[in-house]
Amino acid sequence: MKLITWNIQSCRGCDGKVSPQRIVEHARTLADFDVLCLQEVAANMPALPGSQGENQFELLAALLPRYAAIPGAAVDTLDDKGHRRVFGNLILSRYPVLQVLRHQLPWPVDAAVTSMPRLLIEATLDTPLGPLRVMTTHLEYYSDRQRAAQVEAIRQAHAQACAHANASEPRDSENGPFHWYPKTTAAILTGDFNFKPDDPLHDRLQAPIDADTPPLLDLWPQLHPGQPQPDTIGVHDHEQWPEAYACDFILASADLLPRVRQVRVDSATSASDHQPMLVCLE
Repeated sequence: MKLITWNIQSCRGCDGKVSPQRIVEHARTLADFDVLCLQEVAANMPALPGSQGENQFELLAALLPRYAAIPGAAVDTLDDKGHRRVFGNLILSRYPVLQVLRHQLPWPVDAAVTSMPRLLIEATLDTPLGPLRVMTTHLEYYSDRQRAAQVEAIRQAHAQACAHANASEPRDSENGPFHWYPKTTAAILTGDFNFKPDDPLHDRLQAPIDADTPPLLDLWPQLHPGQPQPDTIGVHDHEQWPEAYACDFILASADLLPRVRQVRVDSATSASDHQPMLVCLE
């Protein structure tokens, strides 16, 4: 299984051009991916630089017709013409998608800064490795308070999923809303977390939860001990980001670690202000 995560900056490259096709082409160059996790996907957002208001959720899905598209709207508002403006995340999966949960993350008031709602998409996929939960998110940039609350909510969502997986629940088979789907503790968490590796929230996200919940662990130090993760933002866009650093990560539940074979950062592409990351499992 090959998974790519990428904050695509609403498909805008460092040259200022918006191109969903370029995003897909670069991702395919990186790997013949089975799962693509994207952050900062927009629809009807002409105020974004370079955008004509195109529905990037639909365009990206159309470019990958053999993949199931799982959109998640963190921001969903009304424009002055009565249409919806949407900004959020998107998972595209070559594997069957057994169940999808969309967790609206906490948004406590922080009057000192501007901020926006944030979302965690959690999709249980039927993979050759067995059922696997793939989660992707994009945490708050400006507010430390909101970002900390969002980390706690992600930990809670993971613990809740593991509790369901460990429980002996009734197995409804009637194909109605109570239909039972496979549950699993095995999980991958990806996204733009808007904190650096030395931020206390990086450790907090990985901290033990309880005896029945395998912790989520950052895969870069697991596979490359002693080697700093390559920067994932500001590598090519020095105008927006005078300092390059790592803020995009791939984490996996501890019970999945034996299946992880590779994790790497693509530092070459400038199709976004962020760099994509790849994880391979077998």
